[in-house]
Amino acid sequence: MRGLPRVPPPAARRTQPHESPRFADTNPVAIREGVAGRTERPRVRRPTPTGAPAGRAPEQLRAGGTRVVVPGGPRSAPPGGGGGRFRRFVTRWGWRAYAIPLLALATVVTIVDLLVIGTGTGTTAPAAAPPERSAAAVAPSTPATAPDPSATPTAPVEVDAAPAEAPETAAGAPGFVQQGAGTVTVVPGTSPVSGTGPLQRFVVEVEDGIEVDGAAFAAAVEGTLGDPRSWGNGGRMSFQRVGEAEAAAGDYAFKVTLISPGNMERYCPGVGTGGYTSCRYGDRAVINLARWATAVPDYEGDIPTYRHYVVNHEVGHALGNGHEECPGPGRPAPVMQQQTLGLEGCAKNAWPYP
Repeated sequence: MRGLPRVPPPAARRTQPHESPRFADTNPVAIREGVAGRTERPRVRRPTPTGAPAGRAPEQLRAGGTRVVVPGGPRSAPPGGGGGRFRRFVTRWGWRAYAIPLLALATVVTIVDLLVIGTGTGTTAPAAAPPERSAAAVAPSTPATAPDPSATPTAPVEVDAAPAEAPETAAGAPGFVQQGAGTVTVVPGTSPVSGTGPLQRFVVEVEDGIEVDGAAFAAAVEGTLGDPRSWGNGGRMSFQRVGEAEAAAGDYAFKVTLISPGNMERYCPGVGTGGYTSCRYGDRAVINLARWATAVPDYEGDIPTYRHYVVNHEVGHALGNGHEECPGPGRPAPVMQQQTLGLEGCAKNAWPYP
């Protein structure tokens, strides 16, 4: 325009031949003014990694592009692994990492205990009593031990209480061993069945060291129980003596055991025989050797009749019968009357069904 001074145009920005003016400011190789008057290459922001590589702590960019280490980041594992597998296992499973070994140990201990009990090496009680042998047997035998005085019998105890003063034995009565070995053995062998009706199987035992023929004692018991006047009268029941195998297996109803007076309290513990009377304790009809050998004064030396009586009386307890009283003067005494202590006016009687 006329009248105005002429102003030169602004100098055009020079560009490289291969650059586009539109993108000149974002050229990654362009030089810009840095901090404190220095020139630096512009830094391109990269995405922040989710986890730092092993052995390096995470870094953070400060203003101006300086990299710094961020405190509190994960530390590198110690040399040699440092239990990394175990630590990862615990981290993954938590309390289960401790519970699993403890449960495994408890399982092993339980299995070992069951195996020990199953093989019989533990302290469990045997199912049946050990076999008992007869003193009269040809082969050597292992005697049975006396019952535990603190043990509870399997059935109520029945005993003829000892008199205040034991009567004197009849004149001319045979002697007997006052105290034997304290162990008993089963008389071997069996007998035929006597009578009819429900079968009652029994075992005969004799104390060791009392100098009594076990076979003879067993025959006397068989003869008493097999008599028609005994408990099997009229088909009420039948009897059979069995031997060692049945005793070991518990295949019997009761035992008839001959014991010395000095050991009566061991086989009738706490019942007060005084070494004079007999008793029934548990499954045993215990016959006092002194009474077997000498009877009692009221029998006036009739030892055979008294032997029938004492076997029937004590076996009667084993069969569930209690004591009875004299029914009247001169009448036969019931077999369950305590005839050992006196007849009370009755006549002696050895049989349940005379």
